[in-house]
This record gives sequence, structure tokens and C-alpha cells, in this order.
Amino acid sequence: MNTKLHAICDSQGRPLTFFATAGQVSDYIGARALPSSLPNVDWLLGDHGHDADWLRDALKDKGIEPCIPSRKSRSNPVKYDKRRCKRRNRIEIMFGRLKDWRRVATRYDRCPKVFLSAIALAATVMFWL
Repeated sequence: MNTKLHAICDSQGRPLTFFATAGQVSDYIGARALPSSLPNVDWLLGDHGHDADWLRDALKDKGIEPCIPSRKSRSNPVKYDKRRCKRRNRIEIMFGRLKDWRRVATRYDRCPKVFLSAIALAATVMFWL
């Protein structure tokens, strides 16, 4: 059983929203749920896996500036703020803190609802610490 966890976190690396997809599913599928669940923000940091023109357009329609590096296979690379993109380490630190919880790191739970509830419990504790 393989699961890919998608998360939205604030500027301090505190988790706000989670959703899971099957592990073999592309990041584009997970990104389709992203614009509808975003809070009011000025800009959004994303990974190379979220580099899609439709996602950039959806973010701009909501008034959000995307800071997503281009994929290597893109013929015309999109410019982005490299200094701002260095803050992505906060997202990685958030995932690292989640993996401190053994139940989340090893994915003991077979049912996706139970797995997401364990993640929600860990995120709640992380948010307040």
C-alpha cells in the first residue's frame, strides 16, 4: 500500500490542510484539489511536480503569485523568485516532524481514513508546539 500525502502549510511551517492520493498518482492530480482549499495568501511555494500552466493560471485567478520552479523538460522555463523559493525548507521540516510520529512514518493503518486521522492528530499537536 502506497500513499502520497499533499499538504498546505503556513509561512511558519505549521500544517493547515492535508489530503492523500494513491502513491502512483501524479502530483498534478493532487494539485487539482489545491486551489479550492487555499486560504487568502499572497504567494504559494510549490515543488517541480506542481509545474503546470493550468495551476499557475488558477492561482493567478485567485490573486496568488505562484513560486514554482520549472521542470527540466519544459521548453520555455518560467521565471520564479529563487530567494523566496529557498523558504521551501519549512515544508520539508514540517514533513520531517510528521515522520517523527512512528504511526505516520511507517503507515501502520490500512484504512485511509484512519491514516489521515493519525496525521490530523499529529498535525494538531505540531501546530500548538
